[in-house]
Amino acid sequence: MITFAVTEANEVRRAKNALREYAVARRRLAQRRSGPGSGIRAADHFLANVPVAPGEIVSGYWPIREEFDVMPLLRRLSGAGYRCALPFVHRKRHALIFREWRPGTMMFEGPFRIPEPTEAAAVLTPTLLLVPLLAYDAEGFRLGYGGGYYDKVLRELRAAGGPVLAIGMGFSEQMVERVPHSEKDERMDWIVTEQGAMPFAVQAREEGI
Repeated sequence: MITFAVTEANEVRRAKNALREYAVARRRLAQRRSGPGSGIRAADHFLANVPVAPGEIVSGYWPIREEFDVMPLLRRLSGAGYRCALPFVHRKRHALIFREWRPGTMMFEGPFRIPEPTEAAAVLTPTLLLVPLLAYDAEGFRLGYGGGYYDKVLRELRAAGGPVLAIGMGFSEQMVERVPHSEKDERMDWIVTEQGAMPFAVQAREEGI
């Protein structure tokens, strides 16, 4: 049984690595095709469709390489009075920590050369997470970079029992037929792209299909 579990995990890992190379190239092409206004269009779709309760704490991310730009959405949410946060990697804990962000927040370059709020910013626990991705499928699974940071933080937040929404942010062309996954991979609740916003089926999340 242990041998089977290890073999299955290795197969999923290999399948993810194979898809990752393709997904990086596809995302690069999608970014060029979508143009510079894709983040603004996605912000419109998000605000028109995704339920954001009063007092929601929203975490985003600072886009690098060809990641989908969520900063237009974060600026609008912050302007509407929502508390927003950006992540940084706590290396010793192998975990994401979220520090408060608003337009004008002082930033510094983190260990992965990604801008992060300084230690002067308050640490927040998000209730709605905007999640970057390389690919996604119709069941709500996403392909990330392989570090497992978002899966871990989503698993911990959901286990704590509070309301947590995971919103994948990407280009419509990043959708694939199937993302390889295991029991450690957390599903997203929504996907928002430059073309629209779509919730993933509640039944699929509950039944694990």
